[in-house]
Amino acid sequence: MTLTGAPAVAEALDLLAGRPLVVLTGAGLSTDSGIPDYRGPGSVPRQPMTYQEFVSGADARQRYWARVHVGWGKFRGADPNDGHRALARLDPALLITQNVDGLHEASGQRRLVALHGRIADVVCLDCRRQTPRTALEHRLAELNPGWREDHADLVLRPDGDVEVDDWAGFVVAGCEACGGVLKPDVVFFGENVPKDRVARCYDAVDALREIDGALLVAGSSLAVMSGLRFVRRAARDGTPVVIVNRGTTRGDELAAYRLEVGCSEFLTTLTARAEELRGS
Repeated sequence: MTLTGAPAVAEALDLLAGRPLVVLTGAGLSTDSGIPDYRGPGSVPRQPMTYQEFVSGADARQRYWARVHVGWGKFRGADPNDGHRALARLDPALLITQNVDGLHEASGQRRLVALHGRIADVVCLDCRRQTPRTALEHRLAELNPGWREDHADLVLRPDGDVEVDDWAGFVVAGCEACGGVLKPDVVFFGENVPKDRVARCYDAVDALREIDGALLVAGSSLAVMSGLRFVRRAARDGTPVVIVNRGTTRGDELAAYRLEVGCSEFLTTLTARAEELRGS
């Protein structure tokens, strides 16, 4: 059921506050930190670069890095919001995030699976060496002096990039170890989430059945299977599912409640209620 009023929120809070939880978060949780989402109200539909396109040739990678180099300066300045901080205090049995922004880690979240990786890491597709994104961005700034400043007025998009129309002059950096192709260490569209991450999430969701727990989804439209599969698994096992999201989701029919309320507001209230119960 999709509900918006105070009684529905109260019922959902009663359902969740005293139970062990697994929490699944999506881009809607980070909008209060200034990072736009893909499918929320006011978002502009767009097709992110796929893995297949990224590896298709140098021109695609040049376009990609020209855009994200500008966006990185805006993206890395984001701070955790009240929703992130509330979840860190709530300390669920496991927090599963589809976000790559690292804001859950920055808020002090203890038990976390970043399904799609972290945008702050870079991997070489040839030698598999991992390096910090900050080091690569420093190299890109040296290779492309003034590029970020010349495009500073462009608007940040959900993938952490901006819309740059002419990237012909942008110089792409290769791996310092082998000269190979560098890619953010995140799961692009067209790639699979690593099996060990998926297995850990399934284990946590399955455990809810034995401990009378619940699955809470915050800020995800569940448009991609990487998150929806956990909702389906919980519903199959009879585990209650509560979805908090601005807009419909692919999991609505499986949820006990789908609430049209803000993530930060709901999570702050839920955490306060749970802390009261722990202290009683």
